Amino acid sequence: MQRLAGKTAVVVGGGQRPGATIGNGRAVTVAFAREGARVLVVDRDLDAAEQTVAQVRAEGGDAFAYRADITEPEECEAILRAATEAFDRVDILHNNVGIVVAAATEATTVDDWNLGMAVNLTGLWLVCRQFLPVMRKQGHGVVLNVSSLASLLPGANPYSISKNGVNALTRGFALEYARHGVRVNAIIPGMIDTPIGVDRVVEATGRDRDEVAAGRAAQVPMGRQGSAWDIANAAVFLASDEASYITGAILPVDGGSSLQANAR
Repeated sequence: MQRLAGKTAVVVGGGQRPGATIGNGRAVTVAFAREGARVLVVDRDLDAAEQTVAQVRAEGGDAFAYRADITEPEECEAILRAATEAFDRVDILHNNVGIVVAAATEATTVDDWNLGMAVNLTGLWLVCRQFLPVMRKQGHGVVLNVSSLASLLPGANPYSISKNGVNALTRGFALEYARHGVRVNAIIPGMIDTPIGVDRVVEATGRDRDEVAAGRAAQVPMGRQGSAWDIANAAVFLASDEASYITGAILPVDGGSSLQANAR
């Protein structure tokens, strides 16, 4: 039986950059659709969102693409309008958003700081601020936020700080909306073999992809990278009724990497 049959979902960050593997947002979208959800795929790159939609439809699923920049409050309002026009309700909101701005303090400009916060934290808050009241009125809903291992490590850079904020927002929203039947959880991806995790490094350094992938795998206690499907499987579970008593959780999907972080 499909675990998300009859449900609707909005995946923010459902496109992906080009690469050798599938990205987290696209994998989550495809997995939601395979489990029976109708999905609105939101991305600042419309072509990337449409490619995700094409993959869903090729498998017989139901999805729509929408372009938005979550750093703009008006565009976050437009995401909600698009969702309510496409669906009669919104059961699931999955926020797969983030950019890596992680230079040392003296190398970080004010613009760097503001950009990292605008996308990773403020943008996520703006989207949630639109959808949570709707879910409250419905009396049900699930919000899933994508955090980062960086949120568990000391760091004074915009990426670490903003992802710490994602964890705090997740717990705060979970407590505030629990009485209204709305669950809010976060996923912490570890070393995942995705275009942004591996191919971005290859492009920046000119190193061989296999070398980069092997170096990442060597840092993981389980000795290997995960795939975007590991993130998607966790998202499906947390979005499903099987997780109906789980809220405020910050779930590492990382092959044990967070255990090393906690031991430092």
